[in-house]
Amino acid sequence: MLIAVKPFRNLIFALTLAALGCHAQTPTQAPTQAADGPGKLSPELVRRVEVLIRSHASIPAGYVIQVGPRTKSEVPGFDKITVFFLSDGKASKPTEFLISTDGNTLAQFSKFDISKDPKLLVSGDGRPARGGPANAPVLIVGFDDLECPFCAKMHEQLFPALTERYKDQIHIVYRDFPLDQHPWAMRAAIDTNCVGAKSATGYWNLVDYIHAHAADLGGADKSLAKANDTLDTLTRDEGKKQNLDANALNACIAKQDDTAIKESIKLGESLGVDSTPALFINGEKVEGAQPVEDVYRMIDSALVASGQTPPPPPTKTPIQAQPQTPPATKPGN
Repeated sequence: MLIAVKPFRNLIFALTLAALGCHAQTPTQAPTQAADGPGKLSPELVRRVEVLIRSHASIPAGYVIQVGPRTKSEVPGFDKITVFFLSDGKASKPTEFLISTDGNTLAQFSKFDISKDPKLLVSGDGRPARGGPANAPVLIVGFDDLECPFCAKMHEQLFPALTERYKDQIHIVYRDFPLDQHPWAMRAAIDTNCVGAKSATGYWNLVDYIHAHAADLGGADKSLAKANDTLDTLTRDEGKKQNLDANALNACIAKQDDTAIKESIKLGESLGVDSTPALFINGEKVEGAQPVEDVYRMIDSALVASGQTPPPPPTKTPIQAQPQTPPATKPGN
């Protein structure tokens, strides 16, 4: 499905810079055009294409624009042509345009595959959950850092409002995304998962407590050793409350196996996550602390798309997250 038209200026400017910039590989040579052929554009039509591209994209005079022959496209009424930008005998990567069969219209389109349900973009399988069942119409997956103050704010303000409003219509899970600049976030993720592997209730109890008391875990001197000891103690205490096997839990805490956490980070990065908090609402990405009305609107849209009726608007104004506060991000982002 063709869903968007890109402005010539932005796309061609980027391609022009690509021809000028640093490359890991040598730019390809533009193919030599045949002198004639059934798909070859007339010199007059080639000139019209060149003039339009050069003027709309501000291509410098020193660049040669080479226009290839027509080939069949999948868009009714349009053929496809390939354009190269040459400088010092070297060519940019090929750029495709569409040209109407009557030769009067030049176009560029971006093509995206929307055949898959975006809800399947990121799974909640195998994670402790809150809210409705796994087959609830809306899946909310949060990439969370337990040392992130913005995650704590969202956790405190947003999720109680969502579970109260939507009840069994939403299924909420967290995936781990501890940031490098948060020294005890990885340990918190591992410890909570040690409990979560056996008890969803215990997992969420720990997550609730850590988010609510994160600023105090290292004491007044912000000691990493003290924060780690506190996390381990909290984890053991929660294990006792949930009647978990103490020896197995202690072994898990001592091992500090970060394999699953790193896999979660890799998954998040593959989805474009570089900051926390980040939510996926049936696959639609939301970054940072957002006003709860905006999140309501996105959930309502997902419910309607799945054939469900959203609940009526709340009668009281919910507590607002602070959208002006930037989320925590990885260094360099």
